[in-house]
Amino acid sequence: MTWKTNASRIVYDNAWIRVLEDDVTNPGGGSNQYAHVRFKNIAVAVLPIDEKGHTRLVGQSRYTLGEYSWELPMGGSPVDEDPLEGARRELAEETGLVAAEWIELMRLHTTNSITDELAIAYIARELTCGQSSPEETEDISVRSLPVGDAVQMALDGEITDAVSVATLLRYAFENQIRVTI
Repeated sequence: MTWKTNASRIVYDNAWIRVLEDDVTNPGGGSNQYAHVRFKNIAVAVLPIDEKGHTRLVGQSRYTLGEYSWELPMGGSPVDEDPLEGARRELAEETGLVAAEWIELMRLHTTNSITDELAIAYIARELTCGQSSPEETEDISVRSLPVGDAVQMALDGEITDAVSVATLLRYAFENQIRVTI
């Protein structure tokens, strides 16, 4: 047996998310209430890599965490937009970088027990520098460092954003980057 939705109500709705509470029949046949978040954007993350093997991290204060966070350049791409266009925009907006080469690295669901959020991570190469234009809510610092150092930051818990960590570890695995565990 699979999950069956018997009734659904919107608890909260804005331009980015919709929170629903559903009355469901679970796979075991029991009844439950299940709250979940539906995202109205696709998360896009970018691992920019320059000719020296350096990447860029963005640092910013995250309201939800109440702390400063280092992560890959990322943001939301509306579902009716090509996610690659969203990734291009976010990279330029947050770092000022423009890339000539783009490779999709991976797709993942961020927290699939409570949300349907899809994240797509890209590698960006052949970088040129331009002018960044962060949004009003973003007070961003940009840090350039070797990709291996960024991977080490993820392993050491200095980068905790799930999409950033997954992207860096996938890249490290595929490219046999040596790190200390």
